[in-house]
Amino acid sequence: MPTQGKTIADFPRLPRHVGIIMDGNGRWAKKHRLAIALGHRSGTENLREIIRHTDDLKIGGLSLYAFSTENWRRSPEEVAALMQLILDFFASEIDELDEKHVRITILGDKAALPQRQRDTLLEAERRTGANTGLRLNIAINYGGRAELVRAARLLAEEVKAGTLDPADIDEESMGRLLYTGDQPDVDLMIRTSGEMRLSNFMLWQCAYAEFVFPTVLWPDFSVAEYDKALMEYARRDRRFGGR
Repeated sequence: MPTQGKTIADFPRLPRHVGIIMDGNGRWAKKHRLAIALGHRSGTENLREIIRHTDDLKIGGLSLYAFSTENWRRSPEEVAALMQLILDFFASEIDELDEKHVRITILGDKAALPQRQRDTLLEAERRTGANTGLRLNIAINYGGRAELVRAARLLAEEVKAGTLDPADIDEESMGRLLYTGDQPDVDLMIRTSGEMRLSNFMLWQCAYAEFVFPTVLWPDFSVAEYDKALMEYARRDRRFGGR
């Protein structure tokens, strides 16, 4: 079914890059007296429409916080359910995403994931790597601080190899070594469920992002709710430190 929502003409201004912290799956499951795994699965179903609508609006980038480095601390049953959702999501969605020229980038340490999940993510990146449409970034086994440490280590390796003078290290050289190094920074960050924190997500990229915190839980975050957040962004006066 086509996505139902506003069109590009309805917005005076759209962000180039949207980030979403998809929060509230567990609380949604508890509210409906369901297993937590079913809350996560419901959130995945909702995700399809959000991606389609982002693509319809010609927004350049969408970054999704799917699994953090801290999520390994959850129960083995919940972690297993989340790992299975990775396989299920790409099995059901990769054909449509590729047909729509979406380019997938995985943010995070893929090497620490189970083999099947790692292979699935690497194949998704390989298959869509030449696509020129929506940049879909999915953060899996990701932490913002870990990303900055990784970039610092890569800079140190360049200095050690003699290809970079320490005096030339600046924001541009640091930024190019982030997972999103060839993409614009986040313009709009949305976190559902009413929580008001970044939780270690895209710390560098959100330096001048606008934040919207809808109280709706992620599985209930509809295209209409997404449009409300985009319209709120359009009303903001972004000054980037100026007056």
